Amino acid sequence: MQFLQNLIFGISLGSIYAIMALGYTMVYGIAKMLNFAHGDVIMVGSYVVFYAVAASGMNPILGILLSVVICTVMGIVIEKVAYKPLRKVASLAVLITAIGVSYLLQNVALLLFGADTKSFPDVLSLPSLNLAGGALTISGTAVLAIVCCLIIMAGLLTFIKKTKAGQAMLAVSEDKDAAQLMGVNVNKTISLTFAIGSGLAAIAGVLLCSQYHSLNPYTGALPGIKAFTAAVFGGIGSIPGAFVGGLLLGIIEDLSSAYISTQLANAIVFAVLIVVLLVKPTGLFGKKIREKV
Repeated sequence: MQFLQNLIFGISLGSIYAIMALGYTMVYGIAKMLNFAHGDVIMVGSYVVFYAVAASGMNPILGILLSVVICTVMGIVIEKVAYKPLRKVASLAVLITAIGVSYLLQNVALLLFGADTKSFPDVLSLPSLNLAGGALTISGTAVLAIVCCLIIMAGLLTFIKKTKAGQAMLAVSEDKDAAQLMGVNVNKTISLTFAIGSGLAAIAGVLLCSQYHSLNPYTGALPGIKAFTAAVFGGIGSIPGAFVGGLLLGIIEDLSSAYISTQLANAIVFAVLIVVLLVKPTGLFGKKIREKV
């Protein structure tokens, strides 16, 4: 029963990683860039909810919606200011800029909120589920994380396949120049991608902080790296890959922490990633892309 308890917690943690990984995989799949500031957007969204709900007494749902709106706008601004001018330059310059934006957000958060770790409340206060006569207890936050992940994944796939904006994203991901010749507004499509990814980051931040009940300016750093790992694990650029990669990452991390060592859990996660990439360099759902000469 304890194994089942750990497995469910790993799935819930993996669901949060999967929501985060969507931001990485969508931006890379469409704009072909790695937004390493994504983890810090998660942190900003969590601070918005903390001050709106815990400090100001705002309704939790409204606080979360406010966080989504602010992170969505922040994602668009970051793309316009930091990444759009570098769209035609070497990928290394974009990568360095992304790291710079990440450190900028962390240091601004340090100035505004201080370095102290704050106790993040369970903003939605959901009851736990007691199964098997009370032998198996699943927290409300864990259930919410799993449900949110499934709903977001289904909604995002439907959006991409059924809407005009989603089809534009697919076209831009295949060939920006050809999509532009066919009348697709590439700049608007890339901005929409950043907006969606950043909005999802706000939701992931609330779920993550509700699970661990702590918040500081570095809260999004390591989870952001793990979410990127999940995206690579599943095949970066693939939405189903981000989902499966996130779940597997969460399960591996939690079981490693429970049965091997809490200190080695992160190392085991990255070791498994290395093994997977040695066997299948494109990730579980990735496809080989032939470069035209």
